[in-house]
Amino acid sequence: MQEIVIGDLMLRPWRVEDAAVLNIAITQCLDHLRPWMPWIAAEPLPVDERRALITKWQTEREAGGDIVFGMFVGDDIVGGCGLHRRIGPNALEIGYWVHVNHVRKGYATTASAALTSLAFTFPEVDAVEIHHDQANTASEGVPRKLGYAYVGEQARDVQAPSETGIQRVWRMRRADWPSVRESVSG
Repeated sequence: MQEIVIGDLMLRPWRVEDAAVLNIAITQCLDHLRPWMPWIAAEPLPVDERRALITKWQTEREAGGDIVFGMFVGDDIVGGCGLHRRIGPNALEIGYWVHVNHVRKGYATTASAALTSLAFTFPEVDAVEIHHDQANTASEGVPRKLGYAYVGEQARDVQAPSETGIQRVWRMRRADWPSVRESVSG
C-alpha cells in the first residue's frame, strides 16, 4: 500500500513493528482521546493484541476493506487516520485522531485532504464523509476547512463519555473535489 507524503507529514499503513511505539503514543493520549473515541475504552492494549490488530487492518486493506494509516512527522507518531467502508458501497468515511502533543497543527486537515484524494482514486466512490459528535468542535473544523458540505445531523448511540448522541455529517462529492490536490505517491 502506498505512502502519502504532504510536506513533513507522511501517512502510511501501520506495520506490525509499529505496535510498541503505537501503544506508547496511545497511552500518552488516553485522557485526550477518551472523550470522543469509543475505541479508547479498550486501551491500552497489550502489545501482542496491538500486533494482531495491525495484522487485521492489513488483511482488511488487502481484501478491499478499510485502510488504516499512521500519521508521522519524521519518526514521531502524530496520529492515525483511515478510510472506512461503513456508510455504503459508493462512499467512504474518514476517521482521524491526533496525538495530544501535535494538536492544532493542521495534521487532521492535511491527512483528511490526502485521504479524500485517495478515496476518489477508487472508481466506485462517489462521496466521502466525515462524521463527528456535535460537541466535538475541534473535529468540525476539518471538514469545514476542506469545503465539505454540511449534510445534517443524525441520532447515534452515545459511545464515548463526551458525546451527545447527535452526530454531524459532512460530505464531499467527487464532482466537487478539486482535481489538483497534494500528490499521492507510491
